[in-house]
This record gives sequence, C-alpha cells and structure tokens, in this order.
Amino acid sequence: MALTVADLESEFSAAGVPAPVAKELFDAFKEMKRRFAVHDLRPNVVEGGRFSEAAFRVLQWLTTGQHTPIGTTLPKVPTLLGTLASSGHASDSVRLHIPKSLAVIYDIRNKRDAAHLADGIDPNVQDSSLVVATSSWVLAEFVRLLCASDPDEAHAVINALVERDIPVIQEINGFPVILKKVAASERALLLTYWSPVPVPFLTLRDWMPKASRQNLRRTLATLESKHLVHVDRDDRVHLTLVGEQHVAQCGLLKPA
Repeated sequence: MALTVADLESEFSAAGVPAPVAKELFDAFKEMKRRFAVHDLRPNVVEGGRFSEAAFRVLQWLTTGQHTPIGTTLPKVPTLLGTLASSGHASDSVRLHIPKSLAVIYDIRNKRDAAHLADGIDPNVQDSSLVVATSSWVLAEFVRLLCASDPDEAHAVINALVERDIPVIQEINGFPVILKKVAASERALLLTYWSPVPVPFLTLRDWMPKASRQNLRRTLATLESKHLVHVDRDDRVHLTLVGEQHVAQCGLLKPA
C-alpha cells in the first residue's frame, strides 16, 4: 500500500508523541498546504504559526517527555529556544536546527503581522513559499527522527500533499472507498486523483474491485492514450494535468 499522511501521523503516535499534538501538527500542515495550493496566502502564514506551535510541543516532548497542553500559551520563543538549546542529550536537529527554523516562521507571522496587518504589509508569495518550505523540512526531520517509513517516500508524501475535498471517496482504515457506481476507467482516475503521490500499479490494483483488476493494464493504456494518466518506468501511475482537469470538471467528484 502507498504511504499516506494518515500513516505518518499514526507513526508519530506510535513513537510516543501525544496524540492531540500529533493531530494538531498534521492538521495545521494539511491546512497550510491546502491554502497555499489555492493561493490563499494570508491564512497560509497564520497556519504556519499554528504549525510552529504544534512543532514546538513535539520538541518539548522529545527533550523532556512533557509538553505545554494545547490551549495553554507556550513560553515566548526566545525562552523556548534557550531551553531546547540547553538539552544536552538531544540531537543538534532537535536542540538547534528545528527550533531556529520555527523561529523564522514566527518572525514572518509576527513581524509581517499576518494575523493583524498592523503595518499594512500584505503577506506575499515569497513569505508563504518560505513558510511552506520550512514547515515541510521540519516535518520531514520529525519523520526522520520518529518514523520507520522510508524517508524518501515520506518526503514525497509531505511535498506532494494538497488536501483535496473529494466527497465521493471515504477513507476507511487507509483504504479509499468510492461511494457511487463508476466505470473502471473513472475509478482509476478518481483513485489516482485522491492519492497525494503517484500510485504504484500494484497498489492501484488492490484498490480496484476484483472484477476490474485483471484488465487494469488495458484500462490504464486507454487512459494514457487520452493523455489522462502516465505510467512511469517504475510502474507508478501519475495523473496528468489533463487528467486533473477532466476529473474536476466532469462531475466525478460529486457523490451519488
């Protein structure tokens, strides 16, 4: 099965990260990426602050086994930086690199004042791009420190993540269930659209009904001839820009 964001969140909890903190971290990250994808830049910076607060709580837990409860105000950033830097048993990434990266996000949020716009400076593409890139790096570092998943695959999930609203698909225990009757080709398109990363052929086959599995190669060949998907040399199925537009505009995303 292809690695998902839900898998990464579960691995954080399995590693001991308090479940509410792990959920807040991933929820904030998903919301940030979603807003950035639709060019909603001001809330994206605000969500960067939310992500940083969750990430600082992860760092507190990593260094002390305790954390500031969600809903309770964190110590000031300079205090957090000093406390984490003095945690002699932790790695440089936990003590120094991640905290300083989070401080950059705080500076953009507070000194640009994305929350209040007191100085009249609107957040822009450069600010938001920096926030997203920095947050992605921080999350990838946490994955490296806490998770057993392949780092390259996890990095691809993090970078590709755009939380899409797909009411026709319900994820049940990591398995995508399509909630209406569709043809095999439409099902393949929907599932590829739903996945945040290219889907390995064997994974896509597992997601298909048994009756559609035997002819999946033929189904994909037909879709590829219409430029809707591309199957690469590693047998991963990519949805093309033409395919994305087709799925979004032809009514496939609407529930029954």
